[in-house]
Amino acid sequence: MLVYPSGVDVSSSALRFLTQPLRRHRRTIGSRWRRLSAGRQALFTLAHLRVGHTYARLASGFGVGTTTAYRYVTETVELLATLAPGPADAMRTASAKAYPLLDGTLLPVDRIAADRPFFSGKHRSTG
Repeated sequence: MLVYPSGVDVSSSALRFLTQPLRRHRRTIGSRWRRLSAGRQALFTLAHLRVGHTYARLASGFGVGTTTAYRYVTETVELLATLAPGPADAMRTASAKAYPLLDGTLLPVDRIAADRPFFSGKHRSTG
C-alpha cells in the first residue's frame, strides 16, 4: 500500500479545541494506552472530515488499522456532537445573524411567476 503526504488546512486552534475534550474523555473512560495520542486522533478525525478520504487511506497514513480508524472517527464525532449547541441555542444564534444559512438546500415554495427573486435558475423552480 502506498503512503502519501497530505496537507490539511486545519487551524491549530481547531486542533487544540478538539484535543482537550478528547484527553478528558480518555481520562473519564479510563483508557490507558492508544495507538495515537489525543492530538493525533483529533488531527486524524479533522483530516477525515475535511478531506473525505477513506478509512483505509487515512489509516495507512497514520499507521493504524482500518477498524481502529473507524473507531477513532466515530468516537471523536460523537464527542463533537455532545459539544455542539442544541437546536434552541443554534436557532437563537442564527436569529441574531443577518443572513443565517442553514443548509443551502432549495426549499420549494408556492409562488407566482411575478416573484422572480424566489426563482432558482439552477433548479428551474421557485424556492
